[in-house]
This record gives sequence, C-alpha cells and structure tokens, in this order.
Amino acid sequence: MDLELTDKVAVVTGAGKGIGLAVTKALVDEGARVVAGSRTTDSLDDLDGVTAVALDLAAPDGAAQLIQAAIDEHGRLDVLVNNVGAVRIRSEGFFGTSDEEFEWAMEMNFFIALRATRAALTVMVEQETGAIVNVASVNAFFQPDAGTIDYGAAKAALLNLSKSLAQEFGPRGIHVNCVSPGPVGTDLWLGEHGVAATVAATTGVDADTAREQIIAGIGGFATGRFTTPEEVATLITLLASERTGNVTGANYVIDGGLIKTT
Repeated sequence: MDLELTDKVAVVTGAGKGIGLAVTKALVDEGARVVAGSRTTDSLDDLDGVTAVALDLAAPDGAAQLIQAAIDEHGRLDVLVNNVGAVRIRSEGFFGTSDEEFEWAMEMNFFIALRATRAALTVMVEQETGAIVNVASVNAFFQPDAGTIDYGAAKAALLNLSKSLAQEFGPRGIHVNCVSPGPVGTDLWLGEHGVAATVAATTGVDADTAREQIIAGIGGFATGRFTTPEEVATLITLLASERTGNVTGANYVIDGGLIKTT
C-alpha cells in the first residue's frame, strides 16, 4: 500500500534510539523527509532523508527550535510524531514520589509534546492539513501498581490532550491520534538503567527474573513477547498518512494482548 508520504515533511522527537529511531527509519522508507530531534545524533547522522538536530527538548524553547528547523529546511510541516518520553520506577509508591518527581514526569511525557504540538499546529493550520501522532502508553489507563504513578498520570494527560485537539482541529484538516504501547523491547525496559534493572536492584533479583515477575504481575502477554520498536513504528507511520485522514481522536493499543478488557 502506498501511504502517500513521499516528500512529506515529518518531525520526530526523541529520534535517536528505540521507538523514535524506528519511526524515523519507517517514515524515510515511505519517502518522507524527516527532521529528527535528539540529545545525541550519532545514530541519525548517516541516514539518507534525515536532518538530525541535536538539542535538549526539555529546554523551554527546545521543541519550538526543532519545529523551526523543519520549516527552515523544507518550508512546511506535514507530520509531527511526539515520541520523546521517560519513566523512573517509583519503588516507594505515592508517598515516596515528590512534587518534583511528578514535575519531571510531566515535563518529559507531557510538556515537551505540548510545546512541539503548539509550534506544529501554527504551521499546519495555515496549510489546512497535517497529522500528529502522540506516543502515549498503556499506563495512561492501565495502572496495576504505584511504580509508574507519575508516568501514568503524565501519559493520561497526553492522551486527554490528543482527544481535545482532535476535536478542535479536525475541521482544519488536521488529524491527531495516540499510540499506546505496552512494554517494548527498548532501553526503557531492557537497558542498563531500565525498568527491569531498576526493579532487580530494588528487590535483589537479576534483571531477567525481575522482568518475568513484572510481566506476570500485570497479567502477561497473549503473544508471549515484548513488542518491537519496528511494530510500533509501523502503526505510527500508518496514522501519519493521509490515507487515515479521517481517523482522529483515536488511541491504538499495541501491547501483545496485555490489556484484556474492552
């Protein structure tokens, strides 16, 4: 299927690794020109069709700088993928999670996307076309324990914002959707300082055991495995296309069957 993304201009945040890198490659494979924002750009510098921008998206003007880089380079903006995000396991639960830690989670998982979206919509409204895909999480609505209490709250805010924007800007030719992954085989889950390693250090088991215990504790996967970044990227790329232009305000779950309720 031709997704009609050839020569479309896309911005991807958090593009240097994991889901963001997979999305960047998927969009390029479909013919898009990608402006990819990341703290480090080593993984992006040699990719054809990609303009890598090294910057701190958590800085107050970081997101706007990235959007402006796309406009300066290509003169338009067709797609925004708000992928950047981060989680820290809160082993002490609600009482052990300070205001400052909630603020950090909101900054990384909500406010960066909010600022990027505000800058992007300014351009898309003038064009009367555009697609925004926000990477939320199953933690936005499936919260089995307090270990990700601030992360879940921030992703829920992003999901709510997306639905609101879909209603406001749908008449302007802009569709806004979310993708909510469950556990994905990235550094966030499996890296040296990822979820499994953090829980392992807290509970005194090895990382593999911690991962198995976490997955069992939240009900397990129907597929028996983690989602790959490339699988998430495929779904995001489809939603970035005008072939799905009348899909808006939706949230697509990709979690290997973790969520078992409708």
